[in-house]
Amino acid sequence: MSIPWMSTPRRQFLSQSACGFGMLALADLLASETKSVRAETVTSGVSPASGADLLARSPHFPGRAKRVIFLFMHGGPSQVDTFDYKPELQKRDGETYSGQMPSQIDAKPTLLASPWKFAQHGDSGLWVSELLPHLAGVADDLCVVRSLHSRGQSHGQAVGMVNTGSDNLVRPSVGAWISYGLGTENQDLPSYIAISPASSHGGPRNYGAAFLPAIHQATVVGANGRLGNGRIADLLPADGADSDGTDRRQLELLQRLNREHLLRSGPDGQIEGAIESYELAFRMQRAAPEVMRIEDEPEAVRSLYGIGQKETDNFGRQCLLARRFAEAGVRFIQVSSGNVWDQHGKLREGHAKNALATDQPIAGLILDLKQRGMLDDTLIVWGGEFGRTPVVQGSDGRDHNPHGFTMFLAGGGTRGGHAHGETDEFGYYAATDRVHMHDLHATLLHLLGLDHERLTYRYAGRDFRLTDVYGRVVHDLLS
Repeated sequence: MSIPWMSTPRRQFLSQSACGFGMLALADLLASETKSVRAETVTSGVSPASGADLLARSPHFPGRAKRVIFLFMHGGPSQVDTFDYKPELQKRDGETYSGQMPSQIDAKPTLLASPWKFAQHGDSGLWVSELLPHLAGVADDLCVVRSLHSRGQSHGQAVGMVNTGSDNLVRPSVGAWISYGLGTENQDLPSYIAISPASSHGGPRNYGAAFLPAIHQATVVGANGRLGNGRIADLLPADGADSDGTDRRQLELLQRLNREHLLRSGPDGQIEGAIESYELAFRMQRAAPEVMRIEDEPEAVRSLYGIGQKETDNFGRQCLLARRFAEAGVRFIQVSSGNVWDQHGKLREGHAKNALATDQPIAGLILDLKQRGMLDDTLIVWGGEFGRTPVVQGSDGRDHNPHGFTMFLAGGGTRGGHAHGETDEFGYYAATDRVHMHDLHATLLHLLGLDHERLTYRYAGRDFRLTDVYGRVVHDLLS
């Protein structure tokens, strides 16, 4: 009996078979891509053609805020020394704490009163300690969340939660999700800027894009809480912008190689994002230096931020630069104070130094935005990865406390002069109207017009989102 394919020349058979198997694989890839695109269109409201670019995109519904400035107080400010006044803690200083202490805590069960006095400020009567006199002056603009809780006793875990929504896995940062969801208002600037981010406790993962297209990761200015020369690394040629077009030709060659690789590999958000990143970097060579010239600001504005004063100059420059980026159309700007709010000892000395460096610049930022009519649609977020214990560590310090801590919001559709939630009588555990970090993230996205359950990205066969499978919008924070 004759078997038809046995008479086919070997090379022809292998060629046809390879083509057939290859087409099957390609069909599967295209089908997967189509499913991903359809899911993305339905669940996120983001145009599938723009997932790897920065084209401005419409939110799911009209948002109150257009942009976010996240003032990250790396290390964890103490809630009971800043915004969470606890008369019982002050009264029972030095007494033994009889409540439950987490097993990871390295502290004595001895209550430690705040060394700073508290007073009520503004028409709202918001409690603020004397540690933050300038922020006390803008109390009626602050929406203080005093009942936050999160996961992660260590810095690495907790920093991951506040920046990415995950305490142990590599996930896209909050800024990357917002960039993916909304794009940018200025095609010549990134949608996400990280000013002086810390290199510790996750480093680049805290402002990265993970599996989102690479174009959505942060562009970095400065490092470790210092602005440095105030420039974006490697943005300009060594001798300034070239005049003979060498940079343009080099970019064209690189992009041609990237696109050829993309044709061979098939649809790939990371490669597409990298291509767009190179194009953006070229456009930024003209736009970014102008935005970053804070020397152009009037002296009155610079003084408002504390620029020119030794203690406040560095962070003041960062906050003013954040305002200029926001004004220019950047969606998400993160400003980091560096790893300094971590007083396991010398609480009075350390917190006083950190507050002195940041209090005036932050209040200045709020006032500046307000005067320019930008506070209504600019959401400010202040806080660290966790708070501190009301019990003493060593002789005069406080250990980490993710079980109950404080952050504040300002502008962007939030309730000014409002304090939400309560910790227990000593400020240890969130007790009333508790807000998890997932809830805070859901609320931030809501203020931008993004539904946290619909802003998803298909990766490894699953639709991921910033809030994982958790989160609720805290409507009491909204004006």
